[in-house]
Amino acid sequence: MKKTSHAFVNQLVVCLILAIGAGGTVGLGMVWMRHQISTTANANRQAAARIAEIERLISEKHAAIESAQHPELLRERNATLKLGLVSLNDVPVVNVSEDVVRRMAVRANRELFAEAAPITVRLAQR
Repeated sequence: MKKTSHAFVNQLVVCLILAIGAGGTVGLGMVWMRHQISTTANANRQAAARIAEIERLISEKHAAIESAQHPELLRERNATLKLGLVSLNDVPVVNVSEDVVRRMAVRANRELFAEAAPITVRLAQR
């Protein structure tokens, strides 16, 4: 009878050790998973902060470009640097209503057609 009770106690101890080991493994896995979640969240926060910083820099550059393209500032720089540039409003614009592609093709091929001699054809009569 002692052997059977010792065998039962031994099985109970082995099962208890296995349960503690499995519980410890699950606990360790949970701690590792939380650490991974925390690391990923920190990386996402840093990426979002970097994106916000880049968007702010882009907005600053757009504002600087728009302020540099102000017409009065451009006129002032033109006069200061003596560039002699003319405002777009001062340049006359001519709208062409004819077929420009055909006109350019004729102009480009004028030499080919100018050299060709007229062809005469005689028909025989009966």
